[in-house]
Amino acid sequence: MGVSTRAGKAMMAMPAMAALWLTACAAPDEAADDSAAATAAAATPATPTGPASPAAKAVAFTDNAEKGEAKREFSYSWPAEVSAIPALEARLTEERDRLLGEQKAEWEESLREFAGSDCVACVNRGAEKSWAVVADLPRFLSLSAEIYAYTGGAHGNSGSAALVWDRETGTGLESRDFFASPAALQDALGAAWCKGLVAARRRKMGADAPVDDGTFPCPPIADLTVLLGSKSKTHFDRIGLIADPYVAGSYAEGAYEVTLPVTPAVLAAVKPEYKAAFALGT
Repeated sequence: MGVSTRAGKAMMAMPAMAALWLTACAAPDEAADDSAAATAAAATPATPTGPASPAAKAVAFTDNAEKGEAKREFSYSWPAEVSAIPALEARLTEERDRLLGEQKAEWEESLREFAGSDCVACVNRGAEKSWAVVADLPRFLSLSAEIYAYTGGAHGNSGSAALVWDRETGTGLESRDFFASPAALQDALGAAWCKGLVAARRRKMGADAPVDDGTFPCPPIADLTVLLGSKSKTHFDRIGLIADPYVAGSYAEGAYEVTLPVTPAVLAAVKPEYKAAFALGT
């Protein structure tokens, strides 16, 4: 009975622990489609507009370990466009090292707690974060991240994140930083997002899928990952919106993703200092 009790503790703790990992990764300062590939398609990744350093290369870092049946897996990657910006590369390197240290410490703790247990899931850990280019404009580099965390239990948790690097100021911004307020962004995108979500849900679940079953109503823009994308490769002219698992549907449904063009309403919601970076989309 001792083993099952401890295994139950691990499974109950898994969602909270994984959520903490995802939250830490999703914060950029710390760190109409419904398929995984749509994260990049949401904004049609752009060809870099400026010359990249010949030494700039994509980075794919892994750090794995095994102790008997217990396994720990960690991976963190970014494209060459990140490596071409030393300050941005240093920022992501710091986040990577911090997350790896946290995972190692938590794994060692689980090995001690479940020593002698036959609960293999209780001592297995996995963490992945992969950055990709959404849009590369003369001033801004817009990035998206796919995140996965497994901290024991039945399954892991997945999520997404966004980061926009401002080359002029040498700082990282959240996509929402470009807009006047959360309310302004909601007013500009809310109705189109909910309509796109219905279409995405029906493509995934069938034509009879409910518009709102009461359990998962259309979430506000504030609960989504917002990606700034570019079809023109000169301005931000489209917005990618991602509802991670559990945000707009059950875990089994996965993420929902919708791409919307920049409209006059969206332009009106952009802060004055960033308006020159945006254009109407199609």
